[in-house]
Amino acid sequence: MTEQNSILSEIEPELADTILSSRRDVFAKYARRAGFLASAPLVIALASNEAFGQALPKKVEDVLNFALTLEYLEAAFYDAGNKASGLIPGKYKTVFRTIGQHETAHVKLLQGALGAAAVKAPAVDFTAGGKYADVFSNFDTFLTLSQTFEDLGVAAYKGQAGNLAGTPVLTTALQIHSVEARHASEVRRIGLRLGWDGAFDKPLSKSAVLAAATPFLA
Repeated sequence: MTEQNSILSEIEPELADTILSSRRDVFAKYARRAGFLASAPLVIALASNEAFGQALPKKVEDVLNFALTLEYLEAAFYDAGNKASGLIPGKYKTVFRTIGQHETAHVKLLQGALGAAAVKAPAVDFTAGGKYADVFSNFDTFLTLSQTFEDLGVAAYKGQAGNLAGTPVLTTALQIHSVEARHASEVRRIGLRLGWDGAFDKPLSKSAVLAAATPFLA
């Protein structure tokens, strides 16, 4: 896949991010509530809900709903792609099935953190009005959009980190962000591209992210 094939080639995904740690007593308390197989992000989300009370601060709620909208988009994309007959080569099926499972888990986590405040899943059009009509029949097109969505997710989470600073939710957002970065790197590898574009990564503002995502929202 060439540079021209990357819709958002100016976005640089990170291979890893620093994940903030929580105190042992927090994990012990909320792991018991969530079950011993609960993931660290789920435990932190439960702790965040109690820390904020019944209602999240409006700024935090807006950021999480923004993230949820992107996760809805990604989850729907991989669900359709993984169901498309003959689209994904056999050697990559496990990769994209796993990425799809991750995106679905992100949706559930954010929905749980937001509760009744969670926005509904948007209608989607992954052909972008016909521009990518073969997205679910041509693997190259599918791969291009996969990289687009993964790079977009990385830049979006990074761009919103400042709005979550000082809140327990930041830890959960960073844990999702680092997974999105790993997705982006793996998709780039499959497309025969480097997993990075340079030594530094770039955030994107909410308006820039929405502008990039809007063509795929029906």
